[in-house]
Amino acid sequence: MQIGMVGLGRMGGNMTKRLLRDGHEVVVFDPNPDAVNELIGEGASGSGSLDELASQLSAPRTIWVMVPAGEITENTVRSLASILDSGDTVIDGGNSNYKETIRRSEMLAEHGIDYLDCGTSGGIWGLDNGYCLTVGGSRDAYDRNRPIFRTLAPPENDGGLYVGPSGSGHYVKMIHNGIEYGMMQAYAEGFELLAAKSEFGLDLGPIAENWRYGSVIRSWLLDLTADEFSEDPKLEKLSSYVDDSGEGRWTVDASVELAVPAPVIALALQMRFRSRQENPLGGRALAAMRNAFGGHAVRKSEGD
Repeated sequence: MQIGMVGLGRMGGNMTKRLLRDGHEVVVFDPNPDAVNELIGEGASGSGSLDELASQLSAPRTIWVMVPAGEITENTVRSLASILDSGDTVIDGGNSNYKETIRRSEMLAEHGIDYLDCGTSGGIWGLDNGYCLTVGGSRDAYDRNRPIFRTLAPPENDGGLYVGPSGSGHYVKMIHNGIEYGMMQAYAEGFELLAAKSEFGLDLGPIAENWRYGSVIRSWLLDLTADEFSEDPKLEKLSSYVDDSGEGRWTVDASVELAVPAPVIALALQMRFRSRQENPLGGRALAAMRNAFGGHAVRKSEGD
């Protein structure tokens, strides 16, 4: 099957390689010509613009957009709306906000263009293991593009999962990432508690490895954590700074809008915020209050 791929970052590039390996004809575009040339070396056809990419595809055309959520996605989709024809399909494989997805789907529908939102999970391992896909939008457009999803998804998923109308694919992926926040925080706290019991001298690497087999808390996240401990037993090479890409915030927003409690996910998000602060004011305020009402000893900042 023929497909256009826009956005050749690490995941977009790996997805393109997986499609090429399965015999699909892929035309690629990225503002970075080096990324385009790398995929040409893998067998893709290159293009220097969205117009040129679209001109190399036969109708009905399918273009997969794999760029960061926000303005870049918005600009790309609007450009494609002016280039493509009725009957063509745009697939947004990035982690866009599902509300923006619904709006973009309605915008493209005015041109007769189908818009599929595809939540994509798998990270850098997807090239070999396949990607977990959750797809929303027109069922007919999904079925028409099923060979693409079948190639990208693990064999067990037989093409990923069609979940419902426009926006639902990205909504399901948003909740997936919120759950991920909570799981990661629980593992992090557990290992910190193990390390804090210093008199036991616990070696976290072998413990993580042991938990991978037979334990009720085994998971791929634990597999990855065990690998990290094997490389750096105390994780001394890393900073505790943890960023967030937006999905956790959107998940907490959804819990408020729907009045569905999600305390674990909300707290995990707050802990990511805390990880980025150095000597935060809130902590200093706590120390000041404790000293003020009880005369308790406080630690002065360096230089005072």
